[in-house]
Amino acid sequence: MAPIAVGDVIPDGTLAFLDNDNKPQSVSIHSLAKGKKVIIFGVPGAFTPTCSLKHVPGFIERAEELKGKGVDEIICISVNDPFVMKSWANTFPENKHVTFLADGSAKYTHDLGLELDLSEKGLGIRSKRFALLVEDLKVKVANIESGGEFTVSSAEEIIKAL
Repeated sequence: MAPIAVGDVIPDGTLAFLDNDNKPQSVSIHSLAKGKKVIIFGVPGAFTPTCSLKHVPGFIERAEELKGKGVDEIICISVNDPFVMKSWANTFPENKHVTFLADGSAKYTHDLGLELDLSEKGLGIRSKRFALLVEDLKVKVANIESGGEFTVSSAEEIIKAL
């Protein structure tokens, strides 16, 4: 399957999270993005070095600037379960604007065409690192990394595109 690209409509899909009572909930990505300007960024795994030290902090630190440029939602997706995603989100107490959503079986990642097979490293199917700028479900910017790189999917690169 070809990766999601500029001009494509994002597929709908169901992602998971834990609510304030730590009960599993699900949400449709279309319900979060329809009629809005959203950033959806994906990482290979929660608690991994580049994701935890660079990728996520960049979006948290620049969230107010992104909101000021008209971004309604900032969504982080990882192929992890909602318990891991909530624990990971809790390591960023300064976060006010980034929503952490779980794609536990990589179904949505597959639907985006952004799977990364790390089975040889014992990590299974993960997500490529990416950042999408989406307006009313249509992809305006698709910054997709190669391999383990972190060069085009940062908050700074999305800000340049706004």
